[in-house]
Amino acid sequence: MKILFFSGDTDGALPTYGSRRWIQSLNWETTDKWRAWNMNGQVAGYVEKYDGLDFVTIHGVGHMSP
Repeated sequence: MKILFFSGDTDGALPTYGSRRWIQSLNWETTDKWRAWNMNGQVAGYVEKYDGLDFVTIHGVGHMSP
C-alpha cells in the first residue's frame, strides 16, 4: 500500500511542522531525504519519502490544498 500525506505550508490548523514530527515518530525508514520540489523553476514545496509513505508540502497553501 502506498500512502501520500500532503500539507499546505501556511496551514494554521494543522501545521507542517506537527505533521512532519508525527511522521518521524513512526520510525519508518527514510528512502528520500527532505528536499525541495520545483515547478516552472520555482520551489513549489518539499518532499520526504519513507518506505510506503510520501510526505509532501505545498508552498503557499493552507488546509484547503486539495
